[in-house]
Amino acid sequence: MTKLLKKAFEEASKLSELEQNALARWLIDEIISEKKWEKTFAESEDVLDKLANEALEEHTKGKTKPLNVNQL
Repeated sequence: MTKLLKKAFEEASKLSELEQNALARWLIDEIISEKKWEKTFAESEDVLDKLANEALEEHTKGKTKPLNVNQL
């Protein structure tokens, strides 16, 4: 365990039981979510590569226009 994580757990141990449980649930959910995102992203790499190539091809052919954030 890193020093920073150990310090975080030391600080968390000072919280009430209810707050500790809420923090623990949030942390677990974040870790699970991150693992799902990594898996999904890894499985979609070919699709993203294809979409990127299509976008670059359209841009090369002049079929794109600059984004105007003021019109969003």
